[in-house]
Amino acid sequence: MSFVLAIDQGTTSSRAIVFRSDISIAATAQQEFPQHFPASGWVEHEPEDIWNSTVAVCHEALEKAGLKAKDIAAIGITNQRETTVVWDRATGKAVHRAIVWQDRRTADTCAKLKADGHEPTITAKTGLIIDPYFSGTKVAWILDHVPGARERAGRGELMFGTVDCYLLWQLTAGRVHATDATNASRTLLFNIHTGEWDEDLLKLLRVPRSMLPEVKDSSAKFGDSDESLFGGAIAISGIAGDQQAATIGQACFTPGMIKSTYGTGCFALLNTGTTPVASNNKLLTTIAYQLGGKRTYALEGSIFVAGSAVQWLRDGLGIIKQASETGPLADQSDSTQSVYLVPAFVGLGAPYWNPRVRGALFGLTRNTGPAELAHAALESVCYQTFDLWAAMRADWPDATAANIVLRVDGGMTASDWTMQRLADLLDAPVDRPMIQETTALGAAYLAGLQAGVYPEPSRFADNWRLEHRFKPAMSKATRGRKLAGWARAVKGVLASDEGEGNP
Repeated sequence: MSFVLAIDQGTTSSRAIVFRSDISIAATAQQEFPQHFPASGWVEHEPEDIWNSTVAVCHEALEKAGLKAKDIAAIGITNQRETTVVWDRATGKAVHRAIVWQDRRTADTCAKLKADGHEPTITAKTGLIIDPYFSGTKVAWILDHVPGARERAGRGELMFGTVDCYLLWQLTAGRVHATDATNASRTLLFNIHTGEWDEDLLKLLRVPRSMLPEVKDSSAKFGDSDESLFGGAIAISGIAGDQQAATIGQACFTPGMIKSTYGTGCFALLNTGTTPVASNNKLLTTIAYQLGGKRTYALEGSIFVAGSAVQWLRDGLGIIKQASETGPLADQSDSTQSVYLVPAFVGLGAPYWNPRVRGALFGLTRNTGPAELAHAALESVCYQTFDLWAAMRADWPDATAANIVLRVDGGMTASDWTMQRLADLLDAPVDRPMIQETTALGAAYLAGLQAGVYPEPSRFADNWRLEHRFKPAMSKATRGRKLAGWARAVKGVLASDEGEGNP
C-alpha cells in the first residue's frame, strides 16, 4: 500500500488527489459545487453538496489511478477553514447550510464583543482577533436562528465541526467526531497555549461543550472510512486546515520560512517555531501543525480576495472568459495609467481587519478599459501580500528581505506576470515549486507519515523542488511610487467605512 489519497475540500470545489510514495501524482479529480449568497455579505454551502462532491471525486481519482481501497495506505483531509457546520448527532443531517469563512453576518455580534472589552482576552488565548471570519460566532448564529437549535444543542443532540470534522464524521458513518489542532485553532474557542477547548470562551460565545469534537495531532489515527464507501475500509490518518497543509506541503518546517497560497483568498504563514509570537500588527498567531503532541506556531496574514478578484473580472464584468487570459491582458495595459483596485468585496482582512468597508477603484480615466482593470486586479493581490509581508517583518525581527524567500502555491501562481510583479513589489525572491498541489500534498504527507509511507519532516523537506524563482527587477523609484499609490487607495477605502450597519 504505497498510495495516499488526499481530500482537498475547498471553497468552490472538492478535489481528490492520489499520491505515490515518491510524492508524484497518480491521479486527480475535481468537482465544483454551488455557492449560495442569501444576503449581502452572506456566503453559504449545502453540506450535502460538500459531502457528495467529495465522495464523487474520491471515486473518480481512484478509478483514474486504477486503484482499490486495499491499495490506499491512508486518507488525508485538508479543508476550507472556519466554515461552520452544525448537524444532528442521530441522523448526520445539517440543521442549516454551512456558513462559509467569507461570511460577514456576525459583524454586529463581533462589534459588541469588542465594545464590551473581550478582545484582549480572546486574542491572548486563541491568537485570533474578534472577526466574523472565525467559527465561534457562526455557531452561535445558527443556534440562535434555527428554531429549537439552542435547546437541542443543550440536550446534546447537535454537533459542531469545521468541514474536516464534518467529512470525518460522514466518512466514518458517524463513528468519529474529531478534528486536528490546526482547525481547532481557527474557531475562537480553542486555547492555543494549553491545546484545549476553553471553557471561558465557550461560555462567552454561548457554545455548548457537548457540540465540540475531540482535538488530535495533525498526523494521527482518526478512524477508518466505512467499508461501503470505497469497497473496503481505509485509515484516515491526517487532517490540517488548508493553509497549514500548504505550509507542510511547501516543507516550511524551519522557523523563518514563509509560504503564501493564492486561491479564492490569499494566506501567508510564517513559521515561528515552538514559541507563539504575539502580533502587534493585527496578524494572527495560529498553530501551523501539531505532531507528536508538540505544537509548532505561525504568524498568519489573511487576505479575503485574491483569485476571487479574477473571478469578478470573469463573472461580474465579463471581460475575460477564463482566468488564464488575465496576465496577457494585464500586459497590454497603458503604462501611463495608475489604476488601483482595493478588492474589499467582503471587507478587508489583515492587517486592517475591517468587515464594514467595501471595494473601490482609484485612478480611473476615460481610457481605462479591460486591460487596466485586469492589471489592477492582479496587482491588488501583490499589494495586499506586501502589506502582510511588512507586518510580518515588524512582528518577527529576523524576517528581513535578505534572508527570506517566499514559497508560493495556488491557482494564481500559474500567472508568471503576477508572480514577477509580486517579487518586484516585495523586493524579494518568489519561489514556485515543481508540485503546485502543495495543499493536497500536505494532507497526504500527514496521512502518509502516520501510515509509514513518508519519512520524518526533515527528510520530507529534501523532496521539495524548485520550478521557477522570480527575482525582483523593478527600480526602487517605481516600486516606491506604486506602493505609495496603493497606501493612498487603502486609506481612501478605510475612510469611507460604508458597509452594512451604517446609516
